[in-house]
Amino acid sequence: MVHEQIDTIDTLMAHYVAGSLPKPARVLVRSHLQMKPDNRYLVSSLELLAGEALESTPEAAIADRDQRLAAIFSSMPSASEYHVSKKVAKRAPFPQALRDLLGFEAEDVPWRRRLPGFKDYSFDMEGCEVSLMWIRPGRALPAHTHKGLELILILDGAFNDERGRFGPGDISIADETVELRPVAEKARPCIAFAVSDGPVKLTGSLRQMIGDLIG
Repeated sequence: MVHEQIDTIDTLMAHYVAGSLPKPARVLVRSHLQMKPDNRYLVSSLELLAGEALESTPEAAIADRDQRLAAIFSSMPSASEYHVSKKVAKRAPFPQALRDLLGFEAEDVPWRRRLPGFKDYSFDMEGCEVSLMWIRPGRALPAHTHKGLELILILDGAFNDERGRFGPGDISIADETVELRPVAEKARPCIAFAVSDGPVKLTGSLRQMIGDLIG
């Protein structure tokens, strides 16, 4: 995953528009845009600026023109992808972009229990670990950092950590400079979609680590 300088949502959106994110990260951003309209204007503005830059660039022959155009258009979200009806939103926490990637609905996730109060479903794609996470209300995950970049999109529920609260549609961005100990809110389970390009490194005291692992 391209993770140099990706430390803010604005920078992540810029990489999305530039087409430099791997597929699972693009899906995560599309899902965010479907859940929360806040950044759609930013993305549209960046796309407009990119188009103006292309128009001012001198013409030159492009090798494999047709194949490159096909790849560009296939990666761009259509207007229909940004539309999520209230009926769909109430039926399942998964936005359309995520359902298209996974091939199943929220109620059909083949969860695997990893820790007390924590389940996930994970797979590898384009050099990234991709996972869905289910965290029991009030459950704290072990303190950790990342050897690489991790993006987490909250699908339902919420968690809090040292940086604040992350609710539905919010994206958490973390790398090796950020130490986290997310705690799911008590009102309902926290369900999230995560994409990372490096392993997790547990931190914190041994006593805290043991307590968090046994839940």
